[in-house]
Amino acid sequence: MTPQRHGTRPKLAAPGKGEVHSVLIAADPDKAGVRELLAELVPWLRQRVDKVETAEDVRALVERRSALSRKASLHDLPDLMIVLGGDGAILGAVRAFSATPVPTLGINFGRVGFLASTPVSHWRDALDGVLAGEGVLEPRLRLVAHLEASSGGESDGVEAIALNEILVARGTAPGMLALGLSVGGEFVADYRADGLIVATPSGSTAHSLSAGGPILFPSMLAMVVTPICPQGLSYRPIVLHPDSAVEILVKESSGDTLLVLDGQAFHPMRVGQVVRIERHTVAYPLLAWSKLDPYRRLRDRLGWNETRYRALET
Repeated sequence: MTPQRHGTRPKLAAPGKGEVHSVLIAADPDKAGVRELLAELVPWLRQRVDKVETAEDVRALVERRSALSRKASLHDLPDLMIVLGGDGAILGAVRAFSATPVPTLGINFGRVGFLASTPVSHWRDALDGVLAGEGVLEPRLRLVAHLEASSGGESDGVEAIALNEILVARGTAPGMLALGLSVGGEFVADYRADGLIVATPSGSTAHSLSAGGPILFPSMLAMVVTPICPQGLSYRPIVLHPDSAVEILVKESSGDTLLVLDGQAFHPMRVGQVVRIERHTVAYPLLAWSKLDPYRRLRDRLGWNETRYRALET
C-alpha cells in the first residue's frame, strides 16, 4: 500500500461496494467501559455486516496469528478490525496482523490515544462514516529489525516489525551503553546513553517524544533517531530519509542489553551484535474518523490549550 500524500484522504469502500463483510473487534476488557461498549457494539454491527468476531485477549490473538503459516494467515482475514482500548491495545492488535495488515480503527479508552484516535463518545458517528466509505485511511510507515544470531549462539536471530519504534536499551543493570550508529553504511556517531530509539512518525509521539524527539505528522515518510539520556548534551535527535538503512552496534554494556519492538517484544543483544533497521515495504492501514481534526489530536493529547494562553495575554 502506498502511503498517502499530505492532504489526500483515500477512503475505505462501503459495504455496498463489497468491501466490508466481516469485522473483528479486539477489546481490552481491563479498560473501564470496554465491556459495556462491546455489549452494545456487537449487535449494532451484526445489523450492518455479515460477520462479527470478538477477541478479548489481544496477546492470545497475537500468538494464534503468529502460529499460522504465511499461506494460512491470508485466509479468514477481517475486512475491518476495530480496537477497543488504548494505544497499547492498538499496537498489540496490529502485531497480530503484521504480516497481513487489515484496515484498523481504534476507539480510545486509554489516557493518550494517538493511535486509538476515535473518541468513545463518537463511536457511532465514526463507524457509520467508515461503513459508508467516509473513513480517512492513514497508511502508517513501519520498521523492520534484522538481528543476526550472536557468534557464540548466546542469542537467536530476529526479524520483526514495529509500528511505533525499535529501541536498543540497557536492562536493569546500572551504567550506560556504548552504541555505534551508522546510516547507509556511513558512520554517524558513538553514543554513551541509556539507549537509542528509532521511531516512525506514528512513534514520534511516544517514547521518542518523551526523550526529546520531534513530532512528525503521521503521513510523513521519515524516521527519527533519538538518544535516551545521552552523556553528552550535544547529542540531539536526527530525522532521516525513510529509505535509510540504520545500523546500531552494541560496543559496551555493563549488563543486559535489549532490543525492544513497540514496547511489547523483547530480545537480548550481546556486545558486538548489530541490529539493522529499515523501512518495511508495506504500510499499516490505520483508519481515522473523518471529522477528527489531526491537529486537535495534538492539542487534546498534549494539553495545548489555546484559551489558557489567551487568558495570559489579557
